[in-house]
Amino acid sequence: MPAVGLFIPCYIDQLYPQVGIATVDVLRRQKVDIDFPEAQTCCGQPMANTGCTREAAPLARRLVEIFRSYEHIVCPSGSCVAMVRHHFDQAFTDASDDLRQAYEHVRNNTFELCEYLTDVLKLEGWSGSFPHRVGIHQSCHGLRELRLGQSSEVVSNRPDKVRNLLATLDGIKFSQLSRADECCGFGGTFAIAEEAVSCMMGQDRIADHEQAGTEILTASDMSCLMHLEGLIRREKKNLRVMHVAEILAAS
Repeated sequence: MPAVGLFIPCYIDQLYPQVGIATVDVLRRQKVDIDFPEAQTCCGQPMANTGCTREAAPLARRLVEIFRSYEHIVCPSGSCVAMVRHHFDQAFTDASDDLRQAYEHVRNNTFELCEYLTDVLKLEGWSGSFPHRVGIHQSCHGLRELRLGQSSEVVSNRPDKVRNLLATLDGIKFSQLSRADECCGFGGTFAIAEEAVSCMMGQDRIADHEQAGTEILTASDMSCLMHLEGLIRREKKNLRVMHVAEILAAS
C-alpha cells in the first residue's frame, strides 16, 4: 500500500500533539505506511472562516503542492478536511491545468480519520476494550459537510462512522443525549467575535452530556473538544475529553 500523507492541523500540532501521536498509532495498527511532510502548515481555515478567502488562497495552494503526490491524505479533524474538500475552490480558479489537477486529486482523496478507516480500509469495527460511558459530540463539519453520521434535519439512514467504530469495543457504553447533533458553539473565530453566545452554546452541550451520565466526551474534531474542554476546566466539571483517535489507540 502506498504511503498515506498525514495531515495534522496546526492546533493539534501546537496544543494537542498526543492526538497526532494517537492517529499514527491507529493507522500503524492497521499496517498503514505513513509519511508526515514536515513542510505542511495551516490549511487556511481560520482566515476563510473570517471571510478572508483571498488571504487563505496561498495556504490552500501550498497544502496542495505538499500533498499532491500521496494517493490518500488522512487528517484527524473533520473541519480541516471539510475545508480542503469544500472550500478550496476559489483558490484555484485561475490556477494552471497542472495545479488544478493536483487540487482535484487532493480534494477527492483527503479523508477524516474515521472516514478513512471505514470507507477506504473497510473496517467494520475496532477490537479492544474501553469500559467507560462515552458521549459522542457530532461536529457540524463532520455531519453537514462530510456526512460522517445522521443529522436530525435529514430524512435518511446514514451510518454513524465514529460510533460504529467505537461500538465494538468491549465494555463501552454510549450516552443518550437529548440533542445529539447540536453545535457546541465554537465555530472558529465565532468563539472570539461572539464569546458570550459561544460559551452558552458550549455550556448547553456539556449539560446535555452531564444529564446523560457521560464520563468521556469524544469527537472527531479536536477544535470542538478544545472549546468544550476549556469550559469544563473553568467550571470544574467531572468530565474527561478525548479525541476518538485517543480512545482507539488506548483500547
